[in-house]
Amino acid sequence: MEQSRHNIIGKLKDSDEYFIVNPLSREADIITVEKAKEFETGRFTNSEELVEKGYLVKPEEEKRRYNREYLDFLDNRDEDEIQIFYVPTYFCNFACTYCYQEGYEHTPEVKHTDVIDAFFTYVEKEFAGRRKYITVFGGEPLLPGTAAKTNVSYLIEEATKRKLQLAFVTNGHTLAEYVPILKKGLIREIQVTLDGPAEVHDRRRMLKGGQGTFSQIVEGIDAALAEHMPINLRAVMDKQNMPYLGELADFAIEKGWTDSPLFKTQLGRNYELHVCQADQQKLYDRVNMYEDVYELVKRQPSFLQFHRPAFSISKFLFENGEMPSPLFDSCPGCKTEWAFDFSGRIYSCTATVGKEGESLGTFYPTVTKKEEIIEQWEERDVTTIEACRGCPLQLACGGGCAAVAKNATGKIGSPDCRPVKDLMGMGLSLYFNQQ
Repeated sequence: MEQSRHNIIGKLKDSDEYFIVNPLSREADIITVEKAKEFETGRFTNSEELVEKGYLVKPEEEKRRYNREYLDFLDNRDEDEIQIFYVPTYFCNFACTYCYQEGYEHTPEVKHTDVIDAFFTYVEKEFAGRRKYITVFGGEPLLPGTAAKTNVSYLIEEATKRKLQLAFVTNGHTLAEYVPILKKGLIREIQVTLDGPAEVHDRRRMLKGGQGTFSQIVEGIDAALAEHMPINLRAVMDKQNMPYLGELADFAIEKGWTDSPLFKTQLGRNYELHVCQADQQKLYDRVNMYEDVYELVKRQPSFLQFHRPAFSISKFLFENGEMPSPLFDSCPGCKTEWAFDFSGRIYSCTATVGKEGESLGTFYPTVTKKEEIIEQWEERDVTTIEACRGCPLQLACGGGCAAVAKNATGKIGSPDCRPVKDLMGMGLSLYFNQQ
């Protein structure tokens, strides 16, 4: 018997104990320092339980299990719901301090009925028989003015005809006035961003004229929740606003938002994607950001009413009492995610949509496809990324984001490595040792 290639062993943060996780056998345990040393030396006092849990294996049997799980993963992904993004504009009425689309084409609104018709024709043909929903993205899709509202109304009308659910990713400034229009559709969720309490948010996410936006966004969230529209509140974090994240949590709790089953949250990380950030010193890497979140939760346990950080698979394990399925691929681009824009172009995902040189074809005025590049996106997973093949973290990391990897290396098939062990050290300690 040998140690599994997929054992992940690390130290719990703020603890003398260790953890062992195996994404392939779907087992996880908190272990003593003595047991951790046994794995380090390869000398075990009681191997029977370790064999039973898949921490010790016969390599040929583990390889067969890996292959079976991979085939199951492919089958399940083929049945997964597809998220289809549509961008009606790259124009935005905000002047956020960290916009990664700052260098993108900012075309004002016009009526795009023909393009929307072509979009739905393409979706019906290419994704026939698949579960799917539409996410309206930007730029800012919910711009003020008649032209923008006409486009959104038509988009909602055509989606509703086809019984397709809609999600909207919006800055939220005009959300309140759009609620009567959105009510006509099958609204799955509305993602809105607040970056902190009012004073902090208004310094980061202001209108192009410099005016603050916090109060209008709060009004829009209230209006949407009152009409039973799910809200996904996102905060984009860096070192400038992290000290105020606890205040944002308190605000949401006091508003009663966190008591609503229609309200959920996510934390985004401000990082360099395509357009260079002016102030690199304010940016976090993944580990440092979640170290600060970890410390925040320790100081302010009520924060967990507002947001439960994933810390890799830690949250899933805590909430479900079992491990998730092995993650052979964490990039949905060209598999369960596609993006389309008002110019008639097709892209792999939200991270590439609108970026020069990233188009994978067109759906309007004619249908064209760059089949070879699409195939590279479709084939990318931990079995095809060379750097992932021997990595024990592969089935918890999934190879990361292809767009980030390509931006860094120029290659779709390169990895965007995730600090899985560090994140689990924090998350397992937080959820299992400090409750």
